[in-house]
Amino acid sequence: MSKNIKAVPTKEYTEVVATANKYVDGLRGGSPADVADAFHKDAVMYGFTNGELLGGPIQNLYDFVEQNGKAPKIETRVDVLAITPTIAVVRIDMENDAIGADYNDYLTLIKIDGTWMVIAKVYHQFENQA
Repeated sequence: MSKNIKAVPTKEYTEVVATANKYVDGLRGGSPADVADAFHKDAVMYGFTNGELLGGPIQNLYDFVEQNGKAPKIETRVDVLAITPTIAVVRIDMENDAIGADYNDYLTLIKIDGTWMVIAKVYHQFENQA
């Protein structure tokens, strides 16, 4: 007989979403330091921005934020797609970032020493409708 035990408390979902929101709030304010608060120091990212592959160390994201500034009109929806006691996958549907682009970000998070942090980001940029 299998055990009917809830593996992940709701509190963990809340903490994962809060980490994703640190990232979004950093984008909104144009602060690479605030964005970095959501990421592990060795995190990586990959995706295409304006048709060019942007990949490698997460510093590429911080550089993008530094170069493009605030995104005060950014709109997002955060969905936790999967979660275990130590890892989670989040999708962020994002509209109107600092360059006016729309994205789907997929963040992989890991819980280390009781703290959720993003270890990897992959993303898809949609074409502008203008």
